[in-house]
Amino acid sequence: MSVNESDEPSSSALRAGHVALVVVGFFALWQLAVMGLRPPEYLLPAPSAILSELASAPSWYLANAARTIGATLLGFAGALAVGALAAVGIVYSRFLENTLYTLLIALNSVPKVALAPLFIIWMGTGLASKVAISFLIALFVIVVDTVLGLRSVDPDAVDLFRSMRGRGMQTLLWLRVPNALPHLFSGMKVAVSLALVGAIAGEFVASQAGLGYVILAAQGTFETTRVFAAIVLLGILGTVLFFIVDFIERVVCPWHVSHRARDRGR
Repeated sequence: MSVNESDEPSSSALRAGHVALVVVGFFALWQLAVMGLRPPEYLLPAPSAILSELASAPSWYLANAARTIGATLLGFAGALAVGALAAVGIVYSRFLENTLYTLLIALNSVPKVALAPLFIIWMGTGLASKVAISFLIALFVIVVDTVLGLRSVDPDAVDLFRSMRGRGMQTLLWLRVPNALPHLFSGMKVAVSLALVGAIAGEFVASQAGLGYVILAAQGTFETTRVFAAIVLLGILGTVLFFIVDFIERVVCPWHVSHRARDRGR
């Protein structure tokens, strides 16, 4: 076992400890500020009140969180699959580059909140509309980063593959795709957070479940503590999703210079 492999568990534990320390310190300062300034609870509740709110109905909050995370993951998975295939088509087809790529740029320029009511009309208020919004908001990042990665191949390496009679599919699978993986994962880290935003946007427009629905309903009755409880859960979910993608990247691309540099710097 190499030194880097043996140090991996301790490095992960140290990183988790740093994250926990920052989070605990933030909430401790928040608690002290509320205790000292004593703002009205409907303006800024204390972290202890938020924790009590979460503890008062954990199954209800988890059920709504599961609804939101389900729409997020479905939309993200669809964006990943469609976006990766679209990127390959754009790289290998000038027609798709001039049409599909331009269409994606135009769609990305439109605020997704403006499109959310249309998806509600077309697909109803159920899960499908939330997945569609989540998919659309995450798609552009996946396509752009994957296209960049597929194109960022050393021309000499491409010429070498051709001189060795490497066919188009072989060049794609053994040269372009490995080169694009770091860019793809970079896009995935952003896209998974955007997918969560898309799911919440859909729940804001029309929903009977999910953390977006919890926030909207609590805001209407000035239950600020419940709003903060849902926001805290969203922050936790977004952070967990990001680090899951980061972990997968470290497993799939341990050879990339960014990970080797981080290993040397710890």
